[in-house]
Amino acid sequence: EVQLVESGGGSVQAGGSLRLSCTTSGFTFADYHIGWFRQAPGKEREGVSCFSTSDSTTYYADFVKGRFTVSRDNAKNTVYLQMNSLEPEDSAVYYCAPALKSFYGGYYCRPTWNRWGKGTRVTVSS
Repeated sequence: EVQLVESGGGSVQAGGSLRLSCTTSGFTFADYHIGWFRQAPGKEREGVSCFSTSDSTTYYADFVKGRFTVSRDNAKNTVYLQMNSLEPEDSAVYYCAPALKSFYGGYYCRPTWNRWGKGTRVTVSS
């Protein structure tokens, strides 16, 4: 069974840091690029970070660039999202999913699967 399990969320004050984990199972982890998404209350899910096939780099949405960093541990089938300098606007439920950088009027992360975990909630207070 394919699973993506997000963890590491919590409540922090503005300026703080969190590290989210996405632990996967049920598929060949090395064959997929795992991206991160988030959904704030009343808003649509948006891509935070994903892999860019055009230049083999990690794409970050402008609103997290310079603050968030993605890494992966292939031995553990896990992807991490290190979030620094958190802002109240970063409060959301964070999800991971296989995704690639795409373009449609602008760059965005396109999920390559329509399969989502339960997410992990991040709350940043001012």
